[in-house]
Amino acid sequence: MTTTPASPTPISRPTLPTPEESEGLTENQKRAIVVLAVVVVVAIVATAIGAAIVLVNDPAMAATWRDVFIIFMALESLIIGAALLVLIVQLAVLTNMLKHEIKPILESTNETVNAVRGTTLFVSENLVEPIMKLNGYVAGIVRLAEVIGSFGGLGRQK
Repeated sequence: MTTTPASPTPISRPTLPTPEESEGLTENQKRAIVVLAVVVVVAIVATAIGAAIVLVNDPAMAATWRDVFIIFMALESLIIGAALLVLIVQLAVLTNMLKHEIKPILESTNETVNAVRGTTLFVSENLVEPIMKLNGYVAGIVRLAEVIGSFGGLGRQK
């Protein structure tokens, strides 16, 4: 009975997205969005022109719409004023937080960095440099011993 070796399974490798796929919109989708935007703009302009014609022909209705528009503008001004007031309060809170919370943290961090800098300088001068000098002396002594040992072997012949 002979068995055939199993064929290796193909390894699926991820494919890189094309530039169109990475942007998220294809050319047809972009074209559709542009066409839709143009249609919406044309519809808004046509509606505005139609409303203007109707209001010119009926001054009483135009006066009513004017009054309603003025009321909506007043309400919008109130809402924008309230939003600006909230923005000013939030800005004051942020300024207070920066002055009383963040500034001390930054000063403390600066002091810590200066202390670490001093510690590293101390360790470098009092620990690392002497050890490096000692290693240099030991290496010199070892090399001197090797050279002296090699002179001792010159006199002997085998």
